[in-house]
Amino acid sequence: MRCLLLELTSLLLLGSIFAQRQVAVQEGPLYRTENSHITIWCNVSDYQGPSEQNFQWSIYLPSLPEREVQIVSTMDPSFPYAIYTQRVRSGEIYVEKIQGDSALLHITELQDRDTGVYECHTPTTDERYFGSYSAKMKLIVIPDSLRVTSEAQTLNKVQHDSLEIKCAVSKATMQHSHVSIAWYQKKADEPAVEVISLSRDFVLHAGSEYSQRHASGDIRLDKVGETLSKLTIYNLQSSDEGEFYCEAAEWIQDPDGTWYAMTRKRSEGTMVYVEGTDMDINVRLETEKRTYTVGEPVEFRCILEVQNVAKRYFSISWAFNSSLIASFGANAVPVLNNEFAQREALGQLKVSKESDSVYILKIYQLRLEDSGKYNCRVTERLKTSTGEFIDGESKRPKNTPITVLPLKTNISVEVTNNAPSVLEGESLRFGCNVRTGFRPQNRLSVTWQLVDKQNRRSDIVQLDRDGTLHPGPSYIERSSYGEIQMEQIRPGSFTLEIFSSLKADEGHYECRVTEWTRRLDGEWQMIGERHNGSAVSINALDAGFAVTAISRTPGVTYNESFDLQCIIKPHYPSWVPVSVTWRFQPAGSTEFHDLVTFTRDGGVQWGDKYSGFRTRTAIEKAESSNNVRLSISRASDTEAGKYQCVAELWRKNYNSSWTRLADRTSNLLEIRVLRPVTKLQVSKSKRSVTLVENRAIPLNCSVKSQTSPDSHFAVLWYVHKPADTDGRLILKTTHNSVFEYGTYAEGEGLKGRLQFERSLSGGLFSLTVQRAQVSDTGSYYCHVEEWLLNPNHAWYKLAEEVSGRTEVTVKLPDNLLEVNQTTKNLTILENEWVTLECLVTSRSSHTSHLSVEWYVWKPGRPEKEEIVKLSRQATFLYGELATVSDLKSRLRLESPSPGLYLLTIQNLTVQDSGIYSCRVEEWLLDPTNTWYRRAESLSGLTTLVVKQPDASLQVDTTPANLTVPEQGQFHLDCPILSVSSQESRFAVSWVILKARGRGGRASRNKDGEEKEVLLRVGWDAIFSPEASPWEGRMRFQRLSAMLYRLTVLRAGATDGGNYSCRVEEWVPDPRGVWYKLDEEESGPISVYIQDTGSSLQSVTCSNDALFYFVFFYPFPIFGILIITILLVRFKSRNSSKNSEGKNGVPLLWIKEPHLNYSPTCLEPPVLSIHPGTID
Repeated sequence: MRCLLLELTSLLLLGSIFAQRQVAVQEGPLYRTENSHITIWCNVSDYQGPSEQNFQWSIYLPSLPEREVQIVSTMDPSFPYAIYTQRVRSGEIYVEKIQGDSALLHITELQDRDTGVYECHTPTTDERYFGSYSAKMKLIVIPDSLRVTSEAQTLNKVQHDSLEIKCAVSKATMQHSHVSIAWYQKKADEPAVEVISLSRDFVLHAGSEYSQRHASGDIRLDKVGETLSKLTIYNLQSSDEGEFYCEAAEWIQDPDGTWYAMTRKRSEGTMVYVEGTDMDINVRLETEKRTYTVGEPVEFRCILEVQNVAKRYFSISWAFNSSLIASFGANAVPVLNNEFAQREALGQLKVSKESDSVYILKIYQLRLEDSGKYNCRVTERLKTSTGEFIDGESKRPKNTPITVLPLKTNISVEVTNNAPSVLEGESLRFGCNVRTGFRPQNRLSVTWQLVDKQNRRSDIVQLDRDGTLHPGPSYIERSSYGEIQMEQIRPGSFTLEIFSSLKADEGHYECRVTEWTRRLDGEWQMIGERHNGSAVSINALDAGFAVTAISRTPGVTYNESFDLQCIIKPHYPSWVPVSVTWRFQPAGSTEFHDLVTFTRDGGVQWGDKYSGFRTRTAIEKAESSNNVRLSISRASDTEAGKYQCVAELWRKNYNSSWTRLADRTSNLLEIRVLRPVTKLQVSKSKRSVTLVENRAIPLNCSVKSQTSPDSHFAVLWYVHKPADTDGRLILKTTHNSVFEYGTYAEGEGLKGRLQFERSLSGGLFSLTVQRAQVSDTGSYYCHVEEWLLNPNHAWYKLAEEVSGRTEVTVKLPDNLLEVNQTTKNLTILENEWVTLECLVTSRSSHTSHLSVEWYVWKPGRPEKEEIVKLSRQATFLYGELATVSDLKSRLRLESPSPGLYLLTIQNLTVQDSGIYSCRVEEWLLDPTNTWYRRAESLSGLTTLVVKQPDASLQVDTTPANLTVPEQGQFHLDCPILSVSSQESRFAVSWVILKARGRGGRASRNKDGEEKEVLLRVGWDAIFSPEASPWEGRMRFQRLSAMLYRLTVLRAGATDGGNYSCRVEEWVPDPRGVWYKLDEEESGPISVYIQDTGSSLQSVTCSNDALFYFVFFYPFPIFGILIITILLVRFKSRNSSKNSEGKNGVPLLWIKEPHLNYSPTCLEPPVLSIHPGTID
């Protein structure tokens, strides 16, 4: 036993030693040159606390080796001393975090004063100081003595000449160091190409483009002195044109054995121009464009411009981003490299020779990775005297870059989770939804990833585009046990569920969705990826794990029960496995014994020491937590003593094994058994409940405290009405749970609507009144009686209390019925259809029934008239207006959608004009299953005006003159120019205007003249009797639909006069009844009857020019002659003073003559001279 303790002690000490913090820094001393960039690494391990550690750097200068000078810190911006503050702020000195526990100190431009001992310090995050918290190293800054010189010059050479360039390299470093030398060639805008170099280990190495020429002896590098080296190039080619310079580096070996280039410098350049010969080679690289999309083809053409191409040999090489694609030898057989050979085998790429001077590289379907620079190099193959081929001049054009744009994806990803923070062991549920832009013909692959607190990314599970799941390497085992589940619940929607989460599952979860599309060759191609994430923190189960034992009744009476609560914190859910053991120490004893254990799987195990407890003790675990209650009934002195609970926290692993995480012991509880004292308390809180009828009325009666756990209660429920003096009993439950209905329940019929419940704890009683009615309004309360079993096993009432009141108000549902109140004015033509709308915008209940009734107010009617009604049973009831008229057959009532009712009236008539409105009634079902009308509402008014068609009748009103010989015939035409309707019919009458006194059917106009009707033809083709003067002498003709003619035969002298025709337009209404729409009269037709006996008079009257010559012109001439005679006579008598006539009578003064003539030309004109006034 003693050996075992020693071994355990040794293991504990060894573990403590290995757990101490260790800080390591780069080994020194380090030698670096001025103005160079240095990095010094520092790592910390075996620490406690967060993974993100902080670093602080200080220096101990040679002048003050004991004084710390602070430089830079990752946690405190004010850490640097004044001499370093500016350099830190400008970024010349900074710390780069490689990982949470690793960092680099950067000094970008070393100064001489930076020599010293550097210390890396890590502030503690450990619970106690143990280990090393800092480490030091030494840095020595030496002068930069490397010198590289070469004469700057310009050389013009001819192809196949030789070139020599010298470079001097020197150093004055006291420390042991090596020097490397390299020569480079640089063309205008191309990167420098290494020609040849001498490494620090004195190894000669030629650049890739000059390796073959170096092997053939055309390239040499020689040392011609201690510091001087010479580059020689034989057989210059046109590709050698450019700038040549040498570069030297000084190397020093660090304490860790690695070599470091302290400084690197280059010389001035020598510009070399190579003049070509007739054998010059020019190469061009052509392609159609520079920007492509994935899947498009591209063709590159490498064109040689040389002389005698057929007699010369060339090798062609194709390159992509300086990597070889394919090459053509002199035999024109292409050799492809690596993956390009595979693409060529699949028919995706082709390298061919079109002619001796044209070589083609064609990629049929571009990939995204094909973006880059393409080039072809042409090398002439020279045949030696031995028949072997060697490389001659080599040329290539400028790089041709192309850009391959991806097939862009437009998807967006949204990630949801069940909770941002969960308890260890709870399930993690995530949703990943592709919101927009997903094309149905494409496919998606989804990868769930976890980024932990150390920023390490790991794949959880992947669903490829074919629907196959692939768990990540770290989740294979858990997935095999069903702990990791991923599903696609619908297209574009994915879920991830992790059961029994671990603390290591904490971090940022990302859903990466990749969209794929199928190419023409059947292969799938990625066109884009979108991702989104959600962070989840996991609280450790054992964090803050503690146990407390409490009791609300440390002192109890005989025969009562007491509860002991084992409170476990934090508040764990019920699924967390916790085992709880109650221990008991009787009064006067010093030993504890296990009383009962509530196991982690929900079982109960009783101890063997106190068997009497088992029959009177109950152990209960709360449903919502792991708290365990120990209830002991019928308390006696045996149960007096000290109690304690012990809790153990467990975790069930995914492989069904168990792990105990922690155990805790509670405080001591001392229970004393006392004499009983009543503690009955009933809740006195008041509350008000307002609800709509047909709902349930919840009534609660809460016993806040009771004397004993064995107490029984009798509960009496009362209701108090405003008109009652006392409450009326509804229901009584005795302490033996016997139900008795009260007088109120019997009288009001409540028995079928009452539901009584009692909570499991026994302190809460509920009475529910189902299907509430308005008559149930009142004040409700309960009366509680507490009953106990005495030592003689007889029940007795210990106490009674009345609860607070619950004011219940039951009301009818709110009136929410609303009908659209929009007012409309409609003007419709006769015989068209109209649809009237009745829209219910809101209603009191979605279960209500509606009845709709339509009314109309007609002009001249004192009251509105009912048209039609749709009852709540969906039956049609027609009003008196629709029943007595033909309106019923023209009505259509429909409801295309809930709340919308349409009334259609077909074939409108003028009588349908009026103001229309609908009335909506809402019916509800009361608790007794009886329908009642809850509300009604009227819609807005719709004014409907039905118009007859507009009158468009037009008759020719042009006057006309007719001269007809006696006994001849004449035509009276009646032309109709326009009509109002294609269905119109016409009634035509011919009339003559006569002077008064003539007999016949006549009517008088406003001038007193009479119009006599010759003949009338009705719209129904019924002829009126002919007028007596013309009877038997008239003929009616309808020459066309718009032209009517009346012919008068055997014209007599009495037939002269002014004729016209009167046209009436008749149209049918929707019921088929014809009515007169309009009436028009034509222009007058003047008819003159020529008497055959007076031919001269008739000839004269019929000729207008002769008429005026004979009857009109002589009269003015004659009047002028008379006036002239009178004036001459007046002047001849001027000598007479009084101008008197014969016998003293004044002369008659002739005034203006008046000419009268007959307008009808039936009588000759008569000249009459009227006497004037007597002077």
